[in-house]
Amino acid sequence: MSSESKEQHDLSPRDSTEGNDSSPSGIHLELQRESSTDFKQFETNDQCRPYHRILIECQEKSDTNFKEFVIKKLQKNCQCSPAKAKNTILGFLPILQWLPKYDLKKNILGDVMSGLIVGILLVPQSIAYSLLAGQEPVYGLYTSFFASIIYFLLGTSRHISVGIFGVLCLMIGETVDRELQKAGYDNAHSAPSLGMVSNGSMLLNHTSDRICDKSCYAIMVGSSVTFMAGVYQVAMGLFQVGFVSVYLSDALLSGFVTGASFTILTSQAKYLLGLNLPRSNGVGSLITTWIHVFRNIHKTNLCDLITSLLCLLVLLPTKELNEHFKSKLKAPIPIELVVVVAATLASHFGKLHENYNSSIAGHIPTGFMPPKVPEWNLIPNVAVDAIAISIIGFAITVSLSEMFAKKHGYTVRANQEMYAIGFCNIIPSFFHCFTTSAALAKTLVKESTGCQTQLSGVVTALVLLLVLLVIAPLFYSLQKSVLAVITIVNLRGALRKFRDLPKMWNISRMDTVIWFVTMLSSALLSTEIGLLVGVCFSMFCVILRTQKPKSSLLGLVEESEVFESVSAYKNLQTKPGIKIFRFVAPLYYINKECFKSALYKQTVNPILIKVAWKKAAKRKIKEEVVTPGGIQDEMSVQLSHDPLELHTIVIDCSAIQFLDTAGIHTLKEVRRDYEAIGIQVLLAQCNPSVRDSLTKGEYCKKEEENLLFYSVYEAMAFAEVSKNQKGICVPNGLSLSIV
Repeated sequence: MSSESKEQHDLSPRDSTEGNDSSPSGIHLELQRESSTDFKQFETNDQCRPYHRILIECQEKSDTNFKEFVIKKLQKNCQCSPAKAKNTILGFLPILQWLPKYDLKKNILGDVMSGLIVGILLVPQSIAYSLLAGQEPVYGLYTSFFASIIYFLLGTSRHISVGIFGVLCLMIGETVDRELQKAGYDNAHSAPSLGMVSNGSMLLNHTSDRICDKSCYAIMVGSSVTFMAGVYQVAMGLFQVGFVSVYLSDALLSGFVTGASFTILTSQAKYLLGLNLPRSNGVGSLITTWIHVFRNIHKTNLCDLITSLLCLLVLLPTKELNEHFKSKLKAPIPIELVVVVAATLASHFGKLHENYNSSIAGHIPTGFMPPKVPEWNLIPNVAVDAIAISIIGFAITVSLSEMFAKKHGYTVRANQEMYAIGFCNIIPSFFHCFTTSAALAKTLVKESTGCQTQLSGVVTALVLLLVLLVIAPLFYSLQKSVLAVITIVNLRGALRKFRDLPKMWNISRMDTVIWFVTMLSSALLSTEIGLLVGVCFSMFCVILRTQKPKSSLLGLVEESEVFESVSAYKNLQTKPGIKIFRFVAPLYYINKECFKSALYKQTVNPILIKVAWKKAAKRKIKEEVVTPGGIQDEMSVQLSHDPLELHTIVIDCSAIQFLDTAGIHTLKEVRRDYEAIGIQVLLAQCNPSVRDSLTKGEYCKKEEENLLFYSVYEAMAFAEVSKNQKGICVPNGLSLSIV
């Protein structure tokens, strides 16, 4: 040891403070300097150097004027060049990038096969889901056709199938029925019971001078909702607020879809039984619908009931066989189309509608209707409904596209997916369509049948075009009970989630509770309220996790520099006089008291120790005889406390993501309380955000930066050498005042 270092080491607090009024703050500052000197000695002593002190120099931050920053950003984003224009166009139209590179020999067979099969499956599903959305069957065919074409042009996923989705159809149907009731339409008739809508204007069909009937008004509402949903999705893409979807966790989405599936099943029950019942809306519609069903069950149409049972007996086993042997089958059996064709022929030649009053699909026109702008007067009525629909549609589409992209080794752009699904709603809304998104069942079929690129969407659209131009009128005699069975059978995947609950419970009980709350609220209240309840409850659970987080004392893993919880692992080494505390959560205003109580409980409570010291000092003063040198006796009482075994607390901050003002104040308070009883507090493994917050909050002065360490091992080594060489390096009761 050098003579200079030795001289510094030999300095006592009394010597170093001569001529400086001997203030406690001066003592504290000098002792901190001594601790820094001691550590320098420790670094130069090879015999007792277990670890090097890490020193990292921060980058200098340039002082950027806010005005200059804004101008720079605007110049960067607003400048136009041929290269930037080309990249913008190619980014907005991904087809211009992948289509010129299309490998015809490698991909065409898989794309054609998957496109044909998905198109065949979409025909009966599009017709069936139209009823769920409160629309005529032809509008479901329109929706699937336009969505397939537009996503082919704008989408970045090669495998997802964009079209009708049961949950969105249900949400559209609820909005349509509500607006029909507001407009004065009697659910039992196709013409309005009142000639005026809620705003007092006549409902005129723009294609003729006749009053707009129920079907016409229903698609006007559906198109208006679809237009607004698309506008929201494109706006989210422009402002890059796709982060909204992160609030919809997998557990929340799964619970929402399962709860909505119960509502879908309930809405189709009347078609299974052939009952003519009004559709219930609002809170508790599921229970209300079942009450109406059981009250009118004696009016069941036996023909529809028998047809429903026969279709279930055919569809369910075949669907299960398709799923069980999907690895061996080159393509799934198109059992839905077979059932639709067979049921249509049986209904037509058996004259089930004429003889048994069976409910049928009715006339499905061929060709396309002329485009029409959405009804602007309806926009204020449906703007709020479109918010939930747009978020659900985007979240489902992006999650499925990312899942299949990861599986097949390519990337998708979430922002472009938002544009794609947005325009899949905006443009078709002018052609009498309703809201679309990706659907898991059809996407799985598309992938398993050899899909390679988005070109399969064009093949699907061609199949639907053939149906729209030629085949559609042949479905006139198709019973609605058959369409209801197809819809219900396709809910199998969502309802099977109950089988996964035990596994989910073992993995995360919190996610399971979120699933149950979202599922029950979506089923028993309504889909929109259920989604809102699920999001709010999920956020509450996140807050709850940080409000009462885990905390533990750490020990050193033998022959390593790794620290783990002593309550979770055996054979961990601990150093006498040193406690290492880990808090697994951000430290902010909600959990600051939890942090303090956990720290005090697992180490020592400085408040209680100070109170005990004061009581002991008072007792000793009363017992002693007052002498002329009473002041010296009082000081001797202060310094007569037995030193604590614990001399250092290291707080592992690696799991503290951020600090707020209350968190910084809590750390200051903890440090002050412990220093008052002679225990030093060291912080280790603070991330840059926490370090920056500590600096701005003036947690420590510049000369006290040796209290912050880059690793727990480094902090422990510093604590050991500071204790061994000069005892405790912070005041141990000198600032304690006795009352």
